[in-house]
Amino acid sequence: METSNAKIVETLNDLVAINNDRIIGYEKAMKELSDEDADLKPLFLAMIDESREIKIDLGREVEVYKGEMDTDTTTRGKIYRAWMDVKAAFTGHSRHAVLESCEFGEDAAQRAYQQALDEAELPGYLLDMIYDQQQMLKASHNEIKAFRDNEVHV
Repeated sequence: METSNAKIVETLNDLVAINNDRIIGYEKAMKELSDEDADLKPLFLAMIDESREIKIDLGREVEVYKGEMDTDTTTRGKIYRAWMDVKAAFTGHSRHAVLESCEFGEDAAQRAYQQALDEAELPGYLLDMIYDQQQMLKASHNEIKAFRDNEVHV
């Protein structure tokens, strides 16, 4: 059974939205950092650049399928950022809290990518592209998690 262009575009745009969430989430996280935590800024900038590159790739495919790339974020992403705001109010913007919030966002990205791989009926080349992107994001997730885990033991 062939998947309609509209369904393909919807799936791709869901992934665009989660990458928009990542960009906004890491921009917010950089603002939460104290001067002592400036070492995390290059990491967060790299995560932002990663999502921008992924969005470009996804956007090209959206155009191939005669769609328009989404410029919004996901509802889940908006909830994530609100959760980050509330959590920061209670934790005083600690390094550990910022990293924990970033890991929470990375978990959401992993779930979105897995759902796209599991539920969407996509052409093989798109499944390969999405899988590769998921693996890049998983490496980023693991990097954030490692930083957070190191903070627990400090």
